[in-house]
Amino acid sequence: MTDLTPVLDRADKNLDKSLERLFELVRIPSISTDPSYKADCRKAAEWLVSTLTELGFTASVRDTPGHPMVVAHHEAGRADAPHVLFYGHYDVQPVDPLELWENDPFAPAIKELEGGRKIITGRGTSDDKGQLLTFLEACRAYKDTVGSLPVKITILFEGEEESGSPSLKPFLEANRDELKAEYALVCDTGMWDAQTPAIAATLRGLVGEEVTVQAADRDLHSGLFGGAAANPIHILTTALAGLRDETGRITLPGFYDDVEETPENIKASWGTLGRDAKSFLGEVGLSEPSGEKGRSVLELTWARPTCEVNGIWGGYTGEGFKTVIAAKASAKISFRLVGTQDPEKIRESFRAYIRSMIPADCSVEFHEHGGSPAIQLSYDSPVLTKAKAALSDEWPKPAVIVGMGGSIPIVGDFQTYLGMDSLLVGFGLIDDRIHSPNEKYDLNSFHKGIRSWVRILAAL
Repeated sequence: MTDLTPVLDRADKNLDKSLERLFELVRIPSISTDPSYKADCRKAAEWLVSTLTELGFTASVRDTPGHPMVVAHHEAGRADAPHVLFYGHYDVQPVDPLELWENDPFAPAIKELEGGRKIITGRGTSDDKGQLLTFLEACRAYKDTVGSLPVKITILFEGEEESGSPSLKPFLEANRDELKAEYALVCDTGMWDAQTPAIAATLRGLVGEEVTVQAADRDLHSGLFGGAAANPIHILTTALAGLRDETGRITLPGFYDDVEETPENIKASWGTLGRDAKSFLGEVGLSEPSGEKGRSVLELTWARPTCEVNGIWGGYTGEGFKTVIAAKASAKISFRLVGTQDPEKIRESFRAYIRSMIPADCSVEFHEHGGSPAIQLSYDSPVLTKAKAALSDEWPKPAVIVGMGGSIPIVGDFQTYLGMDSLLVGFGLIDDRIHSPNEKYDLNSFHKGIRSWVRILAAL
């Protein structure tokens, strides 16, 4: 439909009832990591199935070895409408330490802050119950007004996101045909600020490695053997220091082969966001970026690959002093990947480099700590362009396209198992205190989040 006014008006009129439904869901303490809340996790899944069924979805609870999934389907009002998969999770983090909460974490309420800002308090209000309900309430506004939905929708709600998603990959693999759509919609991210919506177009991938260099067959006296025996700490630290050159670039052969430059217009838009090295690093007591020279901190953290030493140990590190040459030294190293960098190619390049630095009478062992590719939605993707315009129509400031320095595993899983790109749109704010005591969700985020999904679904 071209005139969204009736649907948006319905979303506004439904707001009080929408909040009542959010409160009902938040009151269920669906803490996935604690076995004593197993029944509550199922209760939350069943609540969602009941709500989806009320909206006209064909919905069911799907058992897994852990907590259940919720799967639902709804046809579109038009036969030629696109098919989307919407993902969210109904499980929440533990509330410890309980004494730091100002109110019962599972007794949601509206609280007015100084200046008239209103927030919804309670565990899961932002991560992710309030977020997923913005989508369902947008569907409700459509059904109440038009009687149908503008796109074909499959729903997947998970109950183990906060505890590592052990059942997710087998479930995706076993139900690939049922869950596959043209693209996924993920509402588990945030706004740039309270006035500016954001779409995450990039997520960096990850390679984790642990390396151990073995020299002598035992720790040695540094007086008797110093200067003659190989020191694995020296060997390892020399190798690690050589991973980056004086300009901050990573030296592994072929490392940048699959890294593309960020379009100039995107970098220019990032330049308007007001986050420079001083403001970004100043929050942690630093001031000078240490990565590739000549790039902004947003480009460094969103669009460039990294190599970081996460831990290093060897020899004697206890109280006092012990003059030894260690028999072995170890380190943990992580790489953040961008573009189409291949995790296994990067891993093998790293291992080949380390092996080249090891003397003939020493040895090296590696232990893998996972790997996943980066996610890159084309900056000129029609889906992204439509969603950006829809969000810009709803919020005071135009939507921005951002990157994410970390990873959201589900997005990679959708790409790996279902062959789908994901559109990441969320309405959380940086001060929502997710995973911490006193979690909250702005009432404005919830309300305008519903209206935003109305607009996005129409645009799609």
